[in-house]
Amino acid sequence: MSYWNTWTVFSESSIDAMWRQINEGVENEVYKPQFLFDIARRHADLLLYRHSRGDAVQAIASKFDGLLVAWEESDRVGAKIWDKETYLLRRSWAKNLDFYNLSFRLIGMAILLDVPDSQWRRLLALIGNNGEDAVLNTVIAYRSPGRVIGSHVCFPRAYKKLHQVLLAEPCDRPALLLSYLEGWFEGLEGAGCGDLDRAFRTPYWWKLCADEAHVMKGGYFGCWSVEAAVVAKALAIDDDACLTHVNYPVDLLADGRSPRYVDIASPFEPAVEADDLAQRKSWLSRILKRK
Repeated sequence: MSYWNTWTVFSESSIDAMWRQINEGVENEVYKPQFLFDIARRHADLLLYRHSRGDAVQAIASKFDGLLVAWEESDRVGAKIWDKETYLLRRSWAKNLDFYNLSFRLIGMAILLDVPDSQWRRLLALIGNNGEDAVLNTVIAYRSPGRVIGSHVCFPRAYKKLHQVLLAEPCDRPALLLSYLEGWFEGLEGAGCGDLDRAFRTPYWWKLCADEAHVMKGGYFGCWSVEAAVVAKALAIDDDACLTHVNYPVDLLADGRSPRYVDIASPFEPAVEADDLAQRKSWLSRILKRK
């Protein structure tokens, strides 16, 4: 718990510091829209820090508006700076795995947190890509029935199995959902467009989950398949087999079925003084024991 408290507070203070820098003026105005989008992305990460800490769904949802404000300002400033090609690459599901994965996470969180309709509409306006994908647009249609469903799957290495869940008969969906969840993390590695540099073919957060050396430096906000949980909710899938899976964010479903684990010391955490604010207890113990 100490880890989650420390890094949740750090994340919140970093967002505040970034906004102060914006208000005081950014030296390189060309970078300003990206800097603002980084604030939005930090808000997205903060949602999962707070989930990993065990915050109530209502408390997590209260932070959603800040994400939208930063992203809207990024787009407003970016419209004056980015050319059309740059903007499309940054916001294309077909080309940009990072953006697609982030979009899926935010759509999933918005549905799981049951954000107000006004915030939902603002999120859809920012995400765009109506009709560009068969999987995420199907999930969006759960809350916005008029959404256009695409004819192909963006990044099939990562999301083909989830598409199979959507297409399956209801009786077959529980087993298929578990199969997707079990391959979710590995499926994201290198799943991006082959014509991009290898560094851009895997989501930015992936290495934080894959390598404990990176984890111990902070920045790890949990390794959660929001995609699996939101599909389970949208399609009313019996997900009992997923409840104890280390990557399944069952608490976001807010239905009281989450298993509980005793907080025990992890062998990957160094010994520190008890009164040290950076003391790290056993935040990795459950994940490490299940791998």
